[in-house]
Amino acid sequence: MFIYSLRANTVKFFGVICVALIALITLIAFIPAYEPDVATSGNVAEQVSVSYSKIKTNEDRIKFLSQFGWEVDAQPLEEKEVVIPAEFDKIFAGYNQIQRAQGLDLGKYKKKKLMRYTYNVTNYGTEGTVYANLLVYRNRVVGGDICSSDAGGFVQGFEK
Repeated sequence: MFIYSLRANTVKFFGVICVALIALITLIAFIPAYEPDVATSGNVAEQVSVSYSKIKTNEDRIKFLSQFGWEVDAQPLEEKEVVIPAEFDKIFAGYNQIQRAQGLDLGKYKKKKLMRYTYNVTNYGTEGTVYANLLVYRNRVVGGDICSSDAGGFVQGFEK
């Protein structure tokens, strides 16, 4: 014959476990499945298809810009090595805000040497000169912008 005794603490412990399991099962049963909006899912698909890596050649850079709908001249206007400063001043901090808005951050590349490639954008849709700047570090785009050098110029991210 086996005798097993339960203390009040053991009964309370198993009671709390049972209540927690019932609550969990109830929540799982009544929480609806998440289905994204049609408008949101289109944007997600666009974001997923953009590739920032494997940028080795001029053709790769042009293809990268075409992912955002930009058409550029076949050859860059300028290829220059630049160094990201160790401390951001007000202007560079503002520029980094543009980068962060498009999912990039130059803060990770302080004191690093990057290559900046500047292209002439041919399909911006306004008169004047518009440039596309790409900042590349180890075959990966880590920053960049679309900008105008005209008197009423602008600076924006890659998105149209």
